[in-house]
Amino acid sequence: VGYSKTKQPITADDLGCGGALTVLMKDALMPTLMQSVERTPVLVHAGPFANIATGNSSIVADEIALKLVGPEGFVVTEAGFGADIGMEKFFNIKCRASGLTPQCAVIVATVRALKMHGGGPIVKAGQPLAKEYLQEDVGLVTAGVANLVKHVENATKFGVKVVVVINKFTSDTDKEIEVVKEASMKAGAFGAVMSDHWAKGGEGAKDLAKCVVEACAANDDKDFKFLYDV
Repeated sequence: VGYSKTKQPITADDLGCGGALTVLMKDALMPTLMQSVERTPVLVHAGPFANIATGNSSIVADEIALKLVGPEGFVVTEAGFGADIGMEKFFNIKCRASGLTPQCAVIVATVRALKMHGGGPIVKAGQPLAKEYLQEDVGLVTAGVANLVKHVENATKFGVKVVVVINKFTSDTDKEIEVVKEASMKAGAFGAVMSDHWAKGGEGAKDLAKCVVEACAANDDKDFKFLYDV
């Protein structure tokens, strides 16, 4: 916990509190139970960034959640930092270690991000967004959707059903959203839906939930595969 005046290390045991700290840490090592705004249970545990670690929640949290929801329930676990990092580590590392098989991969996309991939103006923190991100520009979306297509193609290689969800911004137009949907389906996605949960909460995500349920039902666990051996 620190050093003495003679530069010798001082431990918790030296202070007589090693046992008490151990008791506290025993509970601290377990997942934290939280909830969404609409009171859906959420287990928060681990989840370091995928550029420096796995980018996934812990296996412990997933197993607790699966036990709580039962055989007919659904558990959503995050593999963050993009489908090219977090998802790959989820499938090839986490699933290999846990022995658990996912039924569906949900890839989240936004029209604004795809416009950036399509060559849109640079976005700088603290500065207003360029007009291209606030009004319809089907050309930028069409150019940028190639990035999303590659993510879909990568996810399908693992043998799971892929659902693309477009996280809707107020400035997104029907034409822009349709471009993303069409490209996703052509790339091999099971479904592509717009989700308006930012504005409408759970009500705005009903189409997404329905599509995920259908994708899980259509999935065959035997199709799941790792992309490399260890």
